[in-house]
Amino acid sequence: MRTLLAALATAFALAIAGCSDEGPAQPQKPFALTMDAIGRYCGMNVLEHPGPKGQILLGKIPEPIWFSSARDAVAFTMLPEEPKNIAAIYVSDMAKAESWEKPGAENWVEARQAFYVIASAIRGGMGAPETVPFSTQAAAAEFAGKNGGQVVSFADIPPAYVLGPGEAPADDGMPPQTTGSLQ
Repeated sequence: MRTLLAALATAFALAIAGCSDEGPAQPQKPFALTMDAIGRYCGMNVLEHPGPKGQILLGKIPEPIWFSSARDAVAFTMLPEEPKNIAAIYVSDMAKAESWEKPGAENWVEARQAFYVIASAIRGGMGAPETVPFSTQAAAAEFAGKNGGQVVSFADIPPAYVLGPGEAPADDGMPPQTTGSLQ
């Protein structure tokens, strides 16, 4: 009888331990970009650079990891040494940006739902090729029509473009632009 009671007590304790008031994890919302945002890879203030930004939220960590470019945020997801407990990835929605220099503090789009222009004539904040994110395919196509490049989904961004030097636009003798036309 004592063994039966011990077994029941153990089973009850395990059942109680398995219960949780937390329920399923709620989607994490993006943080507003502030002067406190420091880029993961450059160690500089994110607001000091033009172009689209990124933020990644990990598991139950309450602070975002900031990126000075959308390309850096995408690279984080591809690098084997970076954490994989990603709860959310957000990038600047350049369809709603005031300008290339002011991509916005709160106009985020979930990165896996965005459309990207790659290999355009427009360079990111650190002078590297950028993955320019948009919430709509039409806005991405309009940007590509004005600035060159190709529209792709998050899953179709080539790792070599993000992790390598990127595809340079055709050499027409003109230096790459650091500002772009969003309208």
